Amino acid sequence: MSRAKFPCGQTSWISRREMFHGLGAGLGMVALNAILQDELRADAASDPLAPRPAHLPAKAKSCIFLFMEGGPSHIDTFDPKPKLKEMEGQEFVRQGKFVSGMAGGKRYFVPSPFEFAQHGQSGLWFCDRLSHLAKMADELCIYRGLTVDSVNHPEACLHFNTGSRFGGEPAIGSWVTYGLGTENQNLPAFVVLPEAAPQGGPANWSSGYLPAQLQGTPLRSQGAPILDLEPRAGVTSESQRRMLDTLGGLDAEFQKQFDTDHPYAGKLRARIESYELAFRMQASVPDLVNLDNEPEYIRELYGIGKEPTDSYGRKCLLARKLIEAGTRFVQVIKGDWDAHDGIADNHGKALAVVDKPVAGLLADLKQRGLLDSTLVVCCGEFGRSPDNGMRSGKVVPGRDHNPEAMNVMLAGGGVQGGRYVGATDDVGGKAVECVHHLRDFHVTMLCLLGLDDNKLTYFHSGRFKQLSQIGGQPIAELIS
Repeated sequence: MSRAKFPCGQTSWISRREMFHGLGAGLGMVALNAILQDELRADAASDPLAPRPAHLPAKAKSCIFLFMEGGPSHIDTFDPKPKLKEMEGQEFVRQGKFVSGMAGGKRYFVPSPFEFAQHGQSGLWFCDRLSHLAKMADELCIYRGLTVDSVNHPEACLHFNTGSRFGGEPAIGSWVTYGLGTENQNLPAFVVLPEAAPQGGPANWSSGYLPAQLQGTPLRSQGAPILDLEPRAGVTSESQRRMLDTLGGLDAEFQKQFDTDHPYAGKLRARIESYELAFRMQASVPDLVNLDNEPEYIRELYGIGKEPTDSYGRKCLLARKLIEAGTRFVQVIKGDWDAHDGIADNHGKALAVVDKPVAGLLADLKQRGLLDSTLVVCCGEFGRSPDNGMRSGKVVPGRDHNPEAMNVMLAGGGVQGGRYVGATDDVGGKAVECVHHLRDFHVTMLCLLGLDDNKLTYFHSGRFKQLSQIGGQPIAELIS
């Protein structure tokens, strides 16, 4: 018999048999976890991009995520607050441990500089700078109940794109690709079309601890989207094939030196497969990324060839072409929404850039029969405040960061258009109806694509991880 002492100071006698039974059970669990980890890694490494069956009946088979970095103001786009005009300039004090320094202390209410009107049979509200998107009112669902955690841009961007504020986690596009694979092995499964790297950098589209093949592939915002897409003069497809076969053989021999779970093994597999993908892309991508061959009416639909819509219109058209060709997840990033001062000028310019291209994207998807199978999501990393501070004796005509109220525009796969879900208070400061945290919205996006967040897991650092981090519930009101 042995005497065991517990933290509370009490002692208890246990037999030698009980002691060894407990130790055996503990070692057994360690061994079981190790075996599970090896099996999961081997399965993922075999072909991480192979098509996989969905967990649930899918409403959509692909997603276009229009990420407006900087935090667009819901109060100045889809969520008008006439009461702010009545309260213009009224002073109040905001305090709280979760309030950022820029938003604390004396505050003053700021009305929107834009006019609003209702559009479509649904009567959705749009500001006067969204004249093109307003024509698509009956295709849109505006969710007004979302809340997030961070008031800082880098953490908030990472949170929205990866489910974690701290980096190192897989992006939502990587999770979707991990769960479903891709329909076209000649194209990247997860593509990012950035204006510039958002705050938080490339970690916003990293594959984290998932296989490296699942990370987002960024295409350049200026010039040729992909460098070295054409072989050098004198290099034939046959000679390239021989070089790749030789390189693949050398890498495979070198890979034998490492266990399947060694970090080098995964990196080597990813490198070999990236060479092979690049070779296949040389045949399939040139026509895909050449937008100059598109009919004039399509170019006009997206605002291509005109300012200020040309650059963003090209990204939206390329997103449609990628989805049509079988890419699973495309993210289009537009910055310059951080309007602490001069909301009229800042948002006026940004809305002029995105209004026609986004409306054109939705109209193009619909006319091609792709909207029903493509989930379109448009939002920033947080909302904006209905108030601001004072400078030189005048109220600053801008808005600070607001994690307690934001709008998300959705359309397409599995989302009923022409309606609002949720609501914010009379001044737009807080979500008050159908309020859900970001983790629930992530779970909803996965659900629309046929994925169950509780089944879409990956064993890493001793536990099964998932996009929502700690689990969440689908927002039923968003699913038709």
